[in-house]
Amino acid sequence: MSDDDEKKLSNKEYEKELARLQTELAHLQDWVVHKGLKVLVIFEGRDTAGKGGVIRRITEKVSSRVFRVVALPAPSDREKTQFYFQRYTQHLPSAGEIVIFDRSWYNRAGVEPVMGFCSQEEYEEFLLACPGWEKALVRAGIILIKYFLVVSPDEQLKRFESRINNPAKHWKLSPMDVKARDHWYDYSRAYERMFNVTDTRHAPWHLVHSDNKKKARLNCISHLLDQIPYEHVPDEEVILPPLQKSNGISDEVILKDRSFVPERF
Repeated sequence: MSDDDEKKLSNKEYEKELARLQTELAHLQDWVVHKGLKVLVIFEGRDTAGKGGVIRRITEKVSSRVFRVVALPAPSDREKTQFYFQRYTQHLPSAGEIVIFDRSWYNRAGVEPVMGFCSQEEYEEFLLACPGWEKALVRAGIILIKYFLVVSPDEQLKRFESRINNPAKHWKLSPMDVKARDHWYDYSRAYERMFNVTDTRHAPWHLVHSDNKKKARLNCISHLLDQIPYEHVPDEEVILPPLQKSNGISDEVILKDRSFVPERF
């Protein structure tokens, strides 16, 4: 992406549109609770594609009791013996919830076969079972929305270098990230097969260009809002009661001589 493309969206325009979309997400939240909807949003993509950034913008102005983010660690020895989708079942949304998977069962379609974390037989079984698994979720009333963030090799390199050189971002760089560069086209082949098998009518993939992070966030949130028809739920009138009478109790007395954090600012 050229510098001209980057300049087409100013910071002011981005912040204004993000604020508008986040207000709509709050309205969507009210509607999901009001109607008892069950929403599951999956985010996938290569390392550094910007999944975390999109998820943070979706969730930063809404309730964590409604929008719930699931980012599972590597499976335990016990989980490795289970039916593959079993560890994800407990995190599926109940009525009135929007669950966001920051990576999901699609680990078995990408990182696991590429890095040798599963057998060929397990990989093939996943591809055979996944469309039926997702169809069962949809039949059970779950609104399933799948996003794949697309980043270019050049942009990925810039973001890796930023993580290497910035102490505040260095924690984001994992050994698996480093290996990803050496397996770029292995991942490409894996993703091609994943799309061919799991881009279905009942659970389609939605791809998001993410070389420009700000545009990706706005485009993705806007698209997400379009996937769930919603209405504004009227707010109940809130009347604040007067402050309770102290009856001789004083906060100044209660807090006197307590240990406060130093006021350095």
